[in-house]
Amino acid sequence: MVSDADGELAILTENDVVACRKVIRDLTTQMGFGVTDVTRIVTAVSELARNVFVHGIKGYMRWKRYQQLGKIGIEIIFDDEGPGIANLDQVMLPGFSTAGSMGMGLPGVTRLMDEFKIDSRVGIGTKVSIMKWARSK
Repeated sequence: MVSDADGELAILTENDVVACRKVIRDLTTQMGFGVTDVTRIVTAVSELARNVFVHGIKGYMRWKRYQQLGKIGIEIIFDDEGPGIANLDQVMLPGFSTAGSMGMGLPGVTRLMDEFKIDSRVGIGTKVSIMKWARSK
């Protein structure tokens, strides 16, 4: 697997959440993802960037582009320095929310992306990695 490019954005303000969406929308469009996949990826990024902003105190979005055996892909990683998640199983249940929302965030992200990984440590922070693949054109 070869990474073509990577980048990073800090997530400290609500404007940074908007910047994350824009950067990923532009990048995935340039990479050749179809409109539906671009929408899925941007929706997942919006949810995860907002989680970093609301719950994570300070965090980053990092991305890498991949090319492998005729396919292109993007990996997007969200790291924060927030309180961490005490019960990962609970937050992955549809309908569970600590912020008074519909609770579809993390479960929804898993359905939108091809790969989803989460690691959270109470008092240290949370790291979420998502991946989407598309056929290269």
